[in-house]
Amino acid sequence: MRITFAIQRFNPETDHAPRLEELRADIAWRGTTVLDALFHLRQEVDPTLTFRASCRSAICGSCSMVINGRHTLACKTLIGPEVEKYGPTITLRPMSNLPMLKDLAVQMEPFWTKIRAVTPWIETNGGAAAAALTKEVRTWLHNADACIMCGACVSSCNSLAASPTFLGPAALAKAYRFYADPRDQAKTQRLETLIAPDGIWDCTRCNFCVEVCPKDVQPMEQIVRLRRAAIQAGMTDSIAARHITSFVDVVHDEGRLNEGRLPLQMLWRSPVALAQTLPLAAKMFVRGKVPFFWHRPLASIGRIRRLFKHWTKTSTWAS
Repeated sequence: MRITFAIQRFNPETDHAPRLEELRADIAWRGTTVLDALFHLRQEVDPTLTFRASCRSAICGSCSMVINGRHTLACKTLIGPEVEKYGPTITLRPMSNLPMLKDLAVQMEPFWTKIRAVTPWIETNGGAAAAALTKEVRTWLHNADACIMCGACVSSCNSLAASPTFLGPAALAKAYRFYADPRDQAKTQRLETLIAPDGIWDCTRCNFCVEVCPKDVQPMEQIVRLRRAAIQAGMTDSIAARHITSFVDVVHDEGRLNEGRLPLQMLWRSPVALAQTLPLAAKMFVRGKVPFFWHRPLASIGRIRRLFKHWTKTSTWAS
């Protein structure tokens, strides 16, 4: 079948900006992957076509790219389903949120810099590490150790698109992998680093990193676990952390969310931030959207508080 590949091309030596270029080839599209097609195009159509690849088995993560708008691996993306869904034209672009290198290849150094920033190894603080991980203990890592460093989560991250200094889902998932490792002896130091600006509280929880991960690492879930661990450790000075603790306190006290009390309880220690919300609060008040800051607790508040008490006994923030 004649397939058209609309490929983003960019040569830093000759091009001022990237462009889409169509390359066509007869592809046995059933059972053929996008990566197979790229090798065919480079061999038979355009030898200058640049892309990364290695294992061809969804293990190395080298061939991560954007295929028909989805951040995924070319080696595990079959031509057939793409044609059935999108027609005989397949659009290929390099990963987002990383500098372009050439064609479908991006500069990975910013990615590795952020991975190194989270200390991706076990810290023993001068002591001896415990024995090797058992199968039971590995379940505590919640599959965070399955990451193949493909960068698909980084490419799809909205927070990174808005703030390039954000550590990103891959680095933070890697941080959780070592925080959760029982052999690590620097848990407090790790959390103190991760709660800083551009750390765990900058994730907007858009869930795209979970959707695109080829190994089900669920980076956003690992970030949430780090947030829980930080709160449990008493690291609640940031407004983002206080939003969570205040939310829980309000529901515990009243049995429901009180949108009038929550911002006051969350921001009273940050007068500048509180003042910045006043214009919005005034507009909401005029339109009848601001509830009274104090409500009488629900009649069933006792049952609700028993749920809180039971939850406190049977779970932890880091679980």
